[in-house]
Amino acid sequence: MLAKVNRSVTLHQGRVFRLVREDVTLKNGANVQMDIIRHPGSSAIVPLPSADRVILIRQYRHAIGDCLWEIPAGTLDPGETPLECAKRELSEEAGFSATLWREMGRITPLPGYTDEQIYMFLATDLRPAEQKFDEDEMLQVNEVPFDRAIAMVHEGTIRDSKTITGLFLAAEWVRAPDMR
Repeated sequence: MLAKVNRSVTLHQGRVFRLVREDVTLKNGANVQMDIIRHPGSSAIVPLPSADRVILIRQYRHAIGDCLWEIPAGTLDPGETPLECAKRELSEEAGFSATLWREMGRITPLPGYTDEQIYMFLATDLRPAEQKFDEDEMLQVNEVPFDRAIAMVHEGTIRDSKTITGLFLAAEWVRAPDMR
């Protein structure tokens, strides 16, 4: 046992996540209170129209008051698998569907205060699909040379952690023909 939850109280139930306060006894005997964001999980997609190009979106993020370069991503709906979520989000945000899907892994972006897991997918053999933005989504779809996207990470132009991770995971696939 690493920790025992003595009490858990929901402080806020949002549209996407739940904020809870837990009274915890740690393995070392310390009693602490922790505020945790409980999140249903999400999927993120690196869509490649070809081995040397990637689809990125430029999306307004109100929490930081700025636009970010990102790969398409979204929250899992109840009962939805990570792959089903990825397929839905690729269509809704980027306006594409894909024939070939590869799960590249799973990341835990902020383990200090949330249990969110992001499932990372590579999507290839893209076809146009119907876009359907959520009312809070303001974004633009861009096709970028893959090497330019990697350079944007190194320049600090791409700052989103799931996007950085997704691009670096996809780079192995892009650069190694035997992985295709």
